[in-house]
Amino acid sequence: MRGSLYAVAVQGDRAVCVSDAASSDEMADGTVMDGTVADLIAFVAATEREHATDAPRWVWWSAAEAATPLVHAGVHLRRCWDLTEAHRLLAGGFDTDAEQIWAVAAELDPAGRPAPVMGDLFDVRGTPDADAAVRSDGYLNPSSSGPDWCLENLPELARLALVVARRQEALLSRRPRGVSTATSESGAALLCVELGEQGLPVDRVALEELITAIAGPRPRDDQHAIQLRAARDDLVLRHTPGRGTTDLRNPAHVRDLLRSLGVQVEDTRAWHLEPYRDVHPAVAALLDWRKAERIATTYGWSWLDRFVGADDRLRGTWTACDGGAGRMTAGAGLHSLPTPLRPGVAADRDHILVRADLGQVEPRVLAVVSGDPDFAAATAEDDLYATVAAQLNLDRPAAKIAVLAAMYGQTSGPAADALRRMERTYPRALRYLKDAADRGERGEPVVTYGGRFVPGRAAADQLGRRAVGRFTRNAVVQGAAAEFFKAWALTVRDAVRPLGGRIVLCLHDELLVHAPAAYAQETARAVDDALQAAARRWSQGAPVRFVADTRVIHRWSEAKD
Repeated sequence: MRGSLYAVAVQGDRAVCVSDAASSDEMADGTVMDGTVADLIAFVAATEREHATDAPRWVWWSAAEAATPLVHAGVHLRRCWDLTEAHRLLAGGFDTDAEQIWAVAAELDPAGRPAPVMGDLFDVRGTPDADAAVRSDGYLNPSSSGPDWCLENLPELARLALVVARRQEALLSRRPRGVSTATSESGAALLCVELGEQGLPVDRVALEELITAIAGPRPRDDQHAIQLRAARDDLVLRHTPGRGTTDLRNPAHVRDLLRSLGVQVEDTRAWHLEPYRDVHPAVAALLDWRKAERIATTYGWSWLDRFVGADDRLRGTWTACDGGAGRMTAGAGLHSLPTPLRPGVAADRDHILVRADLGQVEPRVLAVVSGDPDFAAATAEDDLYATVAAQLNLDRPAAKIAVLAAMYGQTSGPAADALRRMERTYPRALRYLKDAADRGERGEPVVTYGGRFVPGRAAADQLGRRAVGRFTRNAVVQGAAAEFFKAWALTVRDAVRPLGGRIVLCLHDELLVHAPAAYAQETARAVDDALQAAARRWSQGAPVRFVADTRVIHRWSEAKD
């Protein structure tokens, strides 16, 4: 890792920073700051300024805990190492605690770590190392997760963080690109803190008008809410005289209602009902009701009041890794905002949004990770699926289905013939996917291109062999795509900052950047240039082309044709 390491630990209003200049496994004292959170903010800001050409790397157990006060104070951090995210790369999964992170970094069996102190009669007291940070058996003291212990031993906790960081670096260096991915994942965790702090800009008036038009006006009281609910239901039930007692929120009632209309379905999900939209007016009304009900109950007035602040920013909790293949996730509906509400996401006055959406990213990622030269050649065009269709002698829809079926494990049915053609035309890409599926079916783990460990045995026990084979087949592609997306996002973060731009949304393969209108075109170019720079570094110069649909807009809804 480039740059000096500075470990940060925060508990309440106390903050400590320890440098790696004197750090070792013997926990030599390297404390450079011990004071309040305000002292930490001043120290970090000054250190960033003093090391303009060789930025330090800030180490913490979790960005959500240590970086939040710094981001809130407006301190810009350039490099970091997040022990939690590095651990998730090493061990897989989502759940972590300090004792588990320490055990894995020390190459100890996490299952053998001591039980946490519960504060009851069964706690073991008076053992020789009961107060030591690291026990004689090498495990971290389970008391280290308690706030009182942390406050008293904060410098020690920071020094331990440096030890873990160096051990994690050594372990990840055994995996190609492992250390690089860890720095990117750490940066993504910091970006998550920034996203939660900045929020997504919204037009409150527009949102209120949209919610009113779809779900009804703001309820005056509980009785009014019941009346509005009944009015929404009536838009469906008026088409079915005599069935006014049907509960549209009860799947059994809805199936019975549909059977009376001649519509036989196993379940009432929207995509199963859509083909029957024109069979009877009640079906179309039911589908429209579903959308209105979702907004009324999930994205209605209570959602607006809870998550949109007085500064007209929509905020939710962000995480850098979902615990599976490593995608970023967000709360408050940020990753599932209904399309009808997107006109309410709008730039501030004298600002714009730059929206960039990666095109066909997972197939392009497959071309990189598999090293298939023929599939890589297909990425030269904007429309990869059209090129694949010509090479396979198929129409474009069939070629797209074949590519997606290969990555998601649908090896039979309509895609079977197209997949056989893919195997002949792109043997290395298909063999890479099959190898990942075979490992999953045997209960073995897979490792993504960036070095993320994806367990196989636990998933096999839960899903069954064939299902976990499909999971691992896709995980090596989806996980690598998530790693590439985060590398791109961090490159964009740095590129747009001098222009006053900030990332305000990361949605799977899509970025939204909020920037001054005066730098609209410069920001859009910076986003596109960042994509090519990130692709060169991440793919290590592989002959694979990545593309994005980049547009300057004012409202999110303007991004769609």
